[in-house]
Amino acid sequence: MAPFYTGKGDAGDTGFLGAGRISKTSARIEAIGSVDEANAALGLARSLTTVDVVSEIILHVQKQLYVLMTELSTDDKTSAQFSQIGTEDVDWLEGEIEKLETKVKLPREFIIPGENQASGALALARTIIRRAERRNIAFLEEQGNSKSDVVAYLNRLSSLVFLLEIYEATHSGPGVRLVKAQ
Repeated sequence: MAPFYTGKGDAGDTGFLGAGRISKTSARIEAIGSVDEANAALGLARSLTTVDVVSEIILHVQKQLYVLMTELSTDDKTSAQFSQIGTEDVDWLEGEIEKLETKVKLPREFIIPGENQASGALALARTIIRRAERRNIAFLEEQGNSKSDVVAYLNRLSSLVFLLEIYEATHSGPGVRLVKAQ
């Protein structure tokens, strides 16, 4: 049996869906890695939730994040070969946000994360998604590329996950704990 590892990355570079290899510290890899972290955090939240609608939404998002990571992994020559995040994906997020807005009361105070395990995992996922958004903006600015759907998708996703956190805390926990701004 062949080993799982290749050893090709030992010099600090990695392959991507383009020509050659790039540094593991490149803006592209940082952008992809932050989306991968967000996906893992969402997976944790999905494994902890007992609310079916929350689980279904998260699973759909996780599948889309793989599409997004693939898109970020391509260069100009290979991008047409792979699915891409588009306005219909952003529209889907907005539709889910609108549905959840009718089911939760949005507090005017700050929410303290962690009323139950799933809502705490969603709060963590939301902050990682925000970092992924920042890393992707930096990557796209560096490349002179304006994949605005990628940035819009991550921006709406953080809003959706915030609402999922409130929904989760309300439907399978004691509700949200608030702190007033001083």
